[in-house]
Amino acid sequence: MKQLLTMLALFPLVAAGLFAQGGDPVIQDLRVDVIYLSSDYLQGRETGTEGERLAAQYIATRFEELGLEPRGDKATFFQEFSAVVKSNPHAAAGETRTARNVVGFIDNKAPQTVVIGAHYDHLGHGISGSLYTGEPAIHNGADDNASGVAGLFRIAKALKEKKLKKNNYLFIAFSGEELGLFGSKYFVEHPTLEWGKINYMLNMDMIGRLDSVLVVSGTGTSPAWEEALLSIPRDGFTVKKTQSGMGPSDHASFYLNDRPVLHFFTGQHGDYHKPSDDSELVNYAGMEKVTRYMLQLIAAVDRKGRLEFTKTKDEQEGRQAAQFKVSLGVMPDYVYQGEGLRIDGVTDGRPAQVAGLQKGDILIQMGELPIKDIYDYMEGLAKFEKGQTTKVILLRGGERVEKEVTF
Repeated sequence: MKQLLTMLALFPLVAAGLFAQGGDPVIQDLRVDVIYLSSDYLQGRETGTEGERLAAQYIATRFEELGLEPRGDKATFFQEFSAVVKSNPHAAAGETRTARNVVGFIDNKAPQTVVIGAHYDHLGHGISGSLYTGEPAIHNGADDNASGVAGLFRIAKALKEKKLKKNNYLFIAFSGEELGLFGSKYFVEHPTLEWGKINYMLNMDMIGRLDSVLVVSGTGTSPAWEEALLSIPRDGFTVKKTQSGMGPSDHASFYLNDRPVLHFFTGQHGDYHKPSDDSELVNYAGMEKVTRYMLQLIAAVDRKGRLEFTKTKDEQEGRQAAQFKVSLGVMPDYVYQGEGLRIDGVTDGRPAQVAGLQKGDILIQMGELPIKDIYDYMEGLAKFEKGQTTKVILLRGGERVEKEVTF
């Protein structure tokens, strides 16, 4: 803790008063970690920048304080790799930068190792990838994904104290996730321990906005998951399970290399990829519940040894490939459990906003295609060209509403 206090002394707005406050010490630790990682001091943690380097150093310091062994390159906590950063996704070329994963290890002398991961990079000043339409501003990424990194520390501390010794535990804070899973792809191609000994991977990405639903993806990647998840009590939330091991986060890199995975996510929100994703909006008690749930899961499979891997039928398999030429400009509500696609946000100036679609609308038909879930929605998008107009049918406050959208 002495090293951590020394670091926070350089940033007094974070340090002041936090350690003196009362309350649950687990929640206080989560709060301190999220506030620092999502502070303006780190300038949005864009891959390959000074802010990312400061965040990586903080994570390494926390790993060391928690008693983790360095398991990066050359007996350090850091695994460096190159990432190409473009000013926008359509740019022909980009800038090659040096980025780093941060890797810590609990060695229980077990025959296999569990990987627990979360990405720590974010969007910097939002030049690329932002959903914000104003002038460039610091995107602090408190939920995305300072929350997941804080969860790493909480789980690491608990596993150092628990008698769960059937696995070793490798904790990885990935960089380059926002650019396209650069860090996790690099790790699976250049693992810092023997790949054959990796048992399964748990990924946390945006666990800071728990309301009533926790999304757990990848349940079809091992027969062990369903039984284990059913055995765990839930503290005031329900669990929405999806089987596919694919998805836009770092667990996909491990699934594609034949390892069972689970991804934990508390849902999309209107601050996603905007400067407003700040620490005061994070549900720290909810983060404690999510990480406690994960620890119970780890305990439930501890004695099962090596988990069997199974390929999942990706939800889009057999459907039209997602070669999108158009975008509606809505943010789906990923924790919605009813039929249709519930809209959690509408981007100004995009086709949905122009046509009068609103947050809270439930999209049930696009053209002639019924929309029962997000995968039907993506199949529908793939059918349209720029300039085309189509009918969409919505439920708004229980009433059926019809709109025309021009892409």
